[in-house]
Amino acid sequence: MTYVVTDACIKCKYTDCVEVCPVDCFYEGETMLVINPSECIDCGVCEPECPAEAILPDTEAGLEQWLELNARYSAEWPNITQQKEPPADADAHKGEEGKFEKYFSPNPGSGD
Repeated sequence: MTYVVTDACIKCKYTDCVEVCPVDCFYEGETMLVINPSECIDCGVCEPECPAEAILPDTEAGLEQWLELNARYSAEWPNITQQKEPPADADAHKGEEGKFEKYFSPNPGSGD
């Protein structure tokens, strides 16, 4: 099992999860974070820390596409190990539907 970041993270990009991760398995894109599934130790401490409820165990149904996206982009985006301020409009996008189609970017974030 591993944890995955879903589209609920897009445009919110809270980094509370990064601060508690003991193995630094988060990677930063322009509009969201992802988890490297081969680095994740399945401890679960990140899940309750996410204000957008974007982190889920891959054992939940329908998360295959997110596991694939997390694996792909964690190999391309920079590692992030320190908490940052969320985007100024993060709360406005929390709970918004259809965020992947509207806002996903394959571009990397700034990392640490």
